[in-house]
Amino acid sequence: MFGSVRAWSRRHEKLATAAGVAPLVLLCALLAVPYAVNGPPPGAAQNGPGVAGYLVLSAALLAPLAWRRRPLVCFAAVALISFGQWLAGVSPLPANLAVLVALWAVAYRCSFRWALAAGLVAELGVFLALVHWSDPSFGMFFSGSVFVVTIWLTGLYANTRRRYLESLEERAERAERERDQQARMAAAAERARIARELHDVVAHNVSVIVVQADGAGFAMDRDLEQARLAVKTISKTGRAALAEMRRLVGVLRENEAAGTDYTPQPGLGQLEELVRGAGVPARLSVGGVPAELPEGQQLAVYRIVQEALTNALKHGGPGVRASVEIDYGGPELVVRVVDDGRGAAAPASSDGHGLIGMRERAGMYGGAVSAGPRPGGGFEVLARLPMTKEAA
Repeated sequence: MFGSVRAWSRRHEKLATAAGVAPLVLLCALLAVPYAVNGPPPGAAQNGPGVAGYLVLSAALLAPLAWRRRPLVCFAAVALISFGQWLAGVSPLPANLAVLVALWAVAYRCSFRWALAAGLVAELGVFLALVHWSDPSFGMFFSGSVFVVTIWLTGLYANTRRRYLESLEERAERAERERDQQARMAAAAERARIARELHDVVAHNVSVIVVQADGAGFAMDRDLEQARLAVKTISKTGRAALAEMRRLVGVLRENEAAGTDYTPQPGLGQLEELVRGAGVPARLSVGGVPAELPEGQQLAVYRIVQEALTNALKHGGPGVRASVEIDYGGPELVVRVVDDGRGAAAPASSDGHGLIGMRERAGMYGGAVSAGPRPGGGFEVLARLPMTKEAA
């Protein structure tokens, strides 16, 4: 029940605040009528503020209760107004009960230290009221103190319940997050297992295609029928390998829309277009004689250049320029992307997946990537990928 009320008050914060103050406001409004007709209570007429003073002082005492979500401010305002009332010699009003409402708010929302300080201030108020407006006695002080302490203890109890329920909610949320994380990890492990199995199937099919292609080439001039059977086997096995490859890609995909994109992947031929549309002034230079590389290796080079230019755009700062150099003049394909941006002065990125992705792509083909700030300023990404057939 307590949790349901607290949940409702969270959803309707302003309405809950108004509902908590409404009974006291209604009491003060109802007592304003007999106060206007009969005047202050007997024995306090000489201290009565008058009808206008009653309404103004009541409004001043009740207004801070609208800020009960900031209990220390609320309690301090009500306590100061009540102390000013005591200094002016104005007799207590029903609106002075706002001190107890504010005391409960402090005990409910603040630490025990602040709650204890507010309780002592309220007790001091009881003592000052008895000294000023009646004959003080231990019995009267004890009765008033019991009332104050009861309000204070109920606030502390509600505070304890609130903290306990918040702790339960936090643990439940943490358990739910951990459960979701474990489910994702289990799903990822299962996808990896399936991917390994499908990889073996695809690798076997590709091996069959290579063997049959070699056999077809050997039998082409000697046994035409045998070569024709080998070509049919290649076609059949190739279709099976393609189907398994699609299943493999489908298993590895995560949070993507259904369907397959058959658009050809970019390669070295699209580098110039990539550099022109990089978002930063950049130029492309090619050295050596371009070699025929596998489509996968071309895609790896394209993605490395794309990620390096993206990093220059994101972290290089205003006015950054970049250059992309492709060198085929050796046993390795060398890709070098340099910018003249902030380099080491660039703010640290919270997402380091870009560099990891570049290294993974290069590693697939036996290459390596190094990246870091340049001594004279700017940033450099250097990738080296072997162009040997074995690496391909």
